[in-house]
Amino acid sequence: MTHETARREDEPGGGTAEAAREGPAGTRPLWRQRDFGIFWVAQTLSVLGDSFALIALPLLVLGATGSVARMGLLTAVGGAAAVVAAVFAGAVVDRVDRRRLLIGCDLVRMGLYGVIPLVWLFGPQIWLLYVVLPLCEAVGMLFAVGYVTVVRGLVGTERLTEANGRLNATAAAAGVLGPLCAGLVAAWSGPAAAVGVDAASFGVSATCLFFVRFRTRTAADERTGERQGLWRDLRTGVAFLYGHPVLRSLTALLFGFSFLTLGLNDLVIYHLKHDLGHDDGTVGTVMALGALGTITGALLVARLRRRLGFGPTWTGSVAVCGLAFAGLGWARDVPVVAALSAAFLACAGMAGTCSMSLRQEVTPEHLLGRVTSAFWTLQYAAAPIGAAVLTWAAEEQGTAPVALAAGAACVVLAATALLTPIRWSGRG
Repeated sequence: MTHETARREDEPGGGTAEAAREGPAGTRPLWRQRDFGIFWVAQTLSVLGDSFALIALPLLVLGATGSVARMGLLTAVGGAAAVVAAVFAGAVVDRVDRRRLLIGCDLVRMGLYGVIPLVWLFGPQIWLLYVVLPLCEAVGMLFAVGYVTVVRGLVGTERLTEANGRLNATAAAAGVLGPLCAGLVAAWSGPAAAVGVDAASFGVSATCLFFVRFRTRTAADERTGERQGLWRDLRTGVAFLYGHPVLRSLTALLFGFSFLTLGLNDLVIYHLKHDLGHDDGTVGTVMALGALGTITGALLVARLRRRLGFGPTWTGSVAVCGLAFAGLGWARDVPVVAALSAAFLACAGMAGTCSMSLRQEVTPEHLLGRVTSAFWTLQYAAAPIGAAVLTWAAEEQGTAPVALAAGAACVVLAATALLTPIRWSGRG
């Protein structure tokens, strides 16, 4: 893969010149790109294991406390740790060797999650979850920002949406098998054993990443990415987002969307177990079927974006998310819950892939970590509070009215996007 020999000026929307200078990686089919292929496998395996924790941790809390509010509190604590980490993640990613960072993050999470099944051998310790999950979420945020910054270097700008779609599709395919297996493991051996599978998956991912050759940062990258201090770095990312009309609007709308939807997973699990009286295996099956929606959305997003443009694809996806969310609490049959979950995840995946791809396309390489960090910090700043409020309200008022209110608010956000530059964002 050839290195870029020049840098763009730091202006919003300046992606064309850099795309023209990218080497053969931008023109070769993705299946022929060795490093992207290994990276692809690593992330798929990691998501396969991580989906175990997605099911197992709420089940551990629900089994010990019987409270959806306590589930939401755990989600909120983990989300808050991710937000705090996001403040500094971009500056860290732009300063260090990204390959070593990704491998280190995987190894740390392997060790942290591995503690849970060992401790659970001697009995439930809910406090441990409130220690391990925030640490893992913070490290995971570092990994996620690093992950976003390396994809463009692996495949080139022209194939970003396709590559992100492929990554999301196969991750979702792993997400189909993962929750299904997690539900079975939880039913047979307990949720703590499912967390152990997640820990092992991070070890496999770290091993795969060891063999990936990432693009080397050039001397120009180092000069343009001068050390400015962490808070100044964050302000640099915020300034770039504010200066780009579409990214500015996306950040504001996703702030609200994340507040409304971070607690959705807890709500679905509580609805299935508490309201409908089903077991852990059913929870895993529904989550697996829901992940089929993510696969569908990931495979369709590049085609839809080329045909409809960014604005209609993103706005339509958020609107359908709201409609699906609104119906979840009222659904009394497991197949209906699964279908609505699939619709929500499909459209959330399409909206997320679109926004991530746009951000990767228009952000200069030396700012990509800081811009991603600022974007996620602002997007998720209120999400932990939203998760706690959503699950508390569901416990007090029931899942149906809470889901209806949150879903309706998501539809309003989609309508609001029509009044912003998102509506006019062109094709590509």
